[in-house]
Amino acid sequence: MKVVVTEFVTLDGVFQDPGGAGEFDRGGWAFRFDRGSEGDKFKLDELIAADAQLLGRKTYDGFAAAWPSMTDEAGFAEKMNSMPKYVVSSTLTEPTWNNTTVIGFDDVAKLRAEPGGDLLVAGSGRLVQALLASGLVDELHLMVFPVVLGAGRRLLEAGSSEAPFELLEARPSGQTTIMVLRAKRE
Repeated sequence: MKVVVTEFVTLDGVFQDPGGAGEFDRGGWAFRFDRGSEGDKFKLDELIAADAQLLGRKTYDGFAAAWPSMTDEAGFAEKMNSMPKYVVSSTLTEPTWNNTTVIGFDDVAKLRAEPGGDLLVAGSGRLVQALLASGLVDELHLMVFPVVLGAGRRLLEAGSSEAPFELLEARPSGQTTIMVLRAKRE
């Protein structure tokens, strides 16, 4: 499987609380911008290409609270709810969202080695940092929103491990920019 990290980020690299779940006072920033029909298609295509999701505990908790009750005509919610989900956690013991398996970080490399489509990682900042540091990220899909927040958790924090990527695609979509980057392997 290919590990694909997909994130909404601001110009200053903040990925925290794009939907406004109440994590911090500047949350909800992604909804102030139109990502365009191409952006919606990009997100749907990305999900369809995925065979499973890989999530950190905090992102899992947020998704598990919201997605089971969602429906839509495009099939996004159905795919989110039906696909396998792997949560990297040492504290979650009884996941409530269907098709969820709790794993340890060491299990990620084993999942990645399995044949199949993409293993999609959304949010999950600490997990993404660990994946990058371990060389387990194959692609980054970033939707960049034209706003500077000046505060909030950044996707790539100071002190992050060096991880070279090559740009595969960059294009505007609505008021955002879609960037697809592939890890450079030596």
